[in-house]
Amino acid sequence: MHKGLRRYAMKKLLHIIATPRGEDSRTLKVSRDFLEVFSRKNPDCKIDELNVATANLPGLSVKMIYGKYVLLGGKELSDKLKEAWNPIERCIERFLSAEGYLISTPMWNFGVPYPLKQYIDLIVQPKYLFRYTDKGVEGLVKNRRMAVITSRGGDYSPESPYHTYDFQEPYLRAIFGFVGITDITFINAQPMDAMGPDLQSKKIEEARVSARKIAESFA
Repeated sequence: MHKGLRRYAMKKLLHIIATPRGEDSRTLKVSRDFLEVFSRKNPDCKIDELNVATANLPGLSVKMIYGKYVLLGGKELSDKLKEAWNPIERCIERFLSAEGYLISTPMWNFGVPYPLKQYIDLIVQPKYLFRYTDKGVEGLVKNRRMAVITSRGGDYSPESPYHTYDFQEPYLRAIFGFVGITDITFINAQPMDAMGPDLQSKKIEEARVSARKIAESFA
């Protein structure tokens, strides 16, 4: 249990997968270690798996976008807009039904894969995940933890000269921090391609060790 966040057992962990590679995914090799330890420590917690790379996520239609502007203006949706908004609400309800989150994502072109960005654009909506107040923006997703497991072809660690190319971690910290999730732990397997297979194996193993350690107290 993470001190200061919750005093009860986590009932559902939403595992958001952003790779279509299945068993060949290097990201998921690390995630499997995390989930093995987490499930052993939290046997009553349900693991809800959502692969945004293979799921048929709804596209943002003109009516959906118009509905967002209606909500941003502090108004209620009309019946027609509510009907168009239903697919978004289902995505949001599934996200909010979890008490913790695990994101498994490779780095694509220094950022997140487009299906993960699409999913985030669907769920981060006013009145659901955040709201505007007299004091500014208030995130509505509170007292929840998130772990993010990534695999990256190059080395984008703080010590690397390519650190400024990392738009993945800053973006995920910013967007989920915006909605109230500030306790976010990253496990980055890197570099996976730039330095050869021997270093790749070493870095994968290091990430797996980190994942198991973090999963011990992720509740």
